[in-house]
Amino acid sequence: MLIVLLRSFILYSLLVIALRVMGKREVGQLQPFELASVILISNLAAVPMEDIDFPLLGGIIPILALVIAQVFLSAASLKSTTARALICGTPSVVIENGRIIEHQLEKLRYNINDLLEQLRTKGYSNIADVEFAILEPGGQLSVIPKSQKRPVTPEDLQISTKYEGLPLPLIIDGKVNKENLLKAQLNIEWLETELAKFSVKSLKDVLFASLDTSGNLFFQKKDGAP
Repeated sequence: MLIVLLRSFILYSLLVIALRVMGKREVGQLQPFELASVILISNLAAVPMEDIDFPLLGGIIPILALVIAQVFLSAASLKSTTARALICGTPSVVIENGRIIEHQLEKLRYNINDLLEQLRTKGYSNIADVEFAILEPGGQLSVIPKSQKRPVTPEDLQISTKYEGLPLPLIIDGKVNKENLLKAQLNIEWLETELAKFSVKSLKDVLFASLDTSGNLFFQKKDGAP
């Protein structure tokens, strides 16, 4: 049993490292060659986990080989547009000026029902409202509406807006993020003083606190905190 646990831990650690090396992607955003690599690596790791008579190196070496191959293909697709087109494919316009490009759907083996479903998930129920719909190499559908159908923006109304950046998390589950405090040119004493104004006696009682770009502090106490 100890051997099984040890082998499982080694292979699991290797999988985590391999997936980190391969980059940050959601499953739905993986390119075809990346998805193939993930599936093969998972299958290769499963065999040595289940069968202790199977050599551990017999699973590790093929996994490392696939990771190297995947990294090589990723590097090639980054350096060369030709290689990227061969490896990942190219975007395909399936709707142009409110008209379905039928031969593209046939070429991609993509039916109209799937197209309509993807359009609805993007918030467009009427094809006539779409200027362009582009099927990306990863399978996602990008929709560009006609100018008359796009949402109104402050720029359209000639209204100036203030800059809105990302709020800085300062406390997560009672632990202070000192790096973000330093980035905001603040310190723990300031944070304690501000929270004390709202009767917060200890930073450990705070579930979450953040600071927006306007200097407004948001916080939430933990359940049961005084």
